[in-house]
Amino acid sequence: MPTELKDLPKCPIAVVLKLLSCKWKFFIIRDLLEGSRRFGELKKMTGCSQKILTVKLREMEEDGLIERRVFAEVPPRVQYTLTDIGYSIAPVLEAMAQWGTDYKQYCKIKNKLKK
Repeated sequence: MPTELKDLPKCPIAVVLKLLSCKWKFFIIRDLLEGSRRFGELKKMTGCSQKILTVKLREMEEDGLIERRVFAEVPPRVQYTLTDIGYSIAPVLEAMAQWGTDYKQYCKIKNKLKK
């Protein structure tokens, strides 16, 4: 059942935390920003277990962040792609990546000063 407006927190930051409540969802989005992926590719790229990946992909599909496309082939092929709203979180991930890089640099400098 898709998320309804009435079920979302009033605080916009809390909305983001509700939708992206675990690290795996961030890794899934990170990897889908490069393009569509099959389940096995996402599993390998994220390092996530099959069970958790299945659950998180279903949640993200239900929330409208990703799209699941099944191809009528033998064996069946399933591909996952970010939706437009899923792609719109890219600047947030880029900012997080930059902050993480900056923080690592801060720690490096701080450790040098201690020596």
